[in-house]
Amino acid sequence: MSTPSAGPSVAAAEPPDSDPAGSRFISGLAAVLGKGDLGVPQLVAAVELVRDDPSAFASWLAGVARDTTAAGAVAARSYWHPNGFAKLVLHTSAEPEFKLRMHIWLDSTEPGRGETNPHRHRWEFASTVIAGRGILVPEYREDAGTGARFTRYRYGTDPARPAALVADGAVRLVGTRSPQVLKGAVYACDTEVIHTLEPLGQGLTATVVVQGPHRTSATAVYCAPGESEDQPNRALSVAEFQELASAVVAEVDGCPSRR
Repeated sequence: MSTPSAGPSVAAAEPPDSDPAGSRFISGLAAVLGKGDLGVPQLVAAVELVRDDPSAFASWLAGVARDTTAAGAVAARSYWHPNGFAKLVLHTSAEPEFKLRMHIWLDSTEPGRGETNPHRHRWEFASTVIAGRGILVPEYREDAGTGARFTRYRYGTDPARPAALVADGAVRLVGTRSPQVLKGAVYACDTEVIHTLEPLGQGLTATVVVQGPHRTSATAVYCAPGESEDQPNRALSVAEFQELASAVVAEVDGCPSRR
């Protein structure tokens, strides 16, 4: 079952960041985000830096993958989603408070490669597609009278089991829109949006996500009738991260800058 990108179930805590020192790329993101409370406009401006100069991002990513310590830290806080794609936490920052993530779908003909369970997030984010055709992002709202039936689960409500999904009753969901976020486009999301996502096409697809600070302690995940909520994530090794990074760099490297 899809759960919000709140961290892998295979790791008790995120290790400290250890990116190569003096990264102009990360410094540029931090400068755009500024200090104080980060909202959607700042997150969009930061991810536009990635969109506008993908070669700079690829160069930084390649450097992280080459650095054994940095690569180990990324792998330890990243994981494989049950549907087979990788969720990477590339960088964490306390001030300004943000995370730089990347989601990667490898070449595949299998259906249902995305996050197929509707869900909200505890934080706002902005993302851009840097490799592949793009992603489809169906959005929903709860409706008391019409729509498909789901069981709603609360994520983050049990302090003793922070990753547990706690059943919270039956609801109906109605689709509201299904934007296609094509390569080079930006998608922004707040904590009220319910959505799923699916890569377009069968080739390598990668999105870069700039995540803001947590706004709520818990959020909602929706499961179709008969679907188990117990689908654990899988640990991601250092070698796997390095292979994924190399695949994305090869795809992104040479993309023209918009600057």
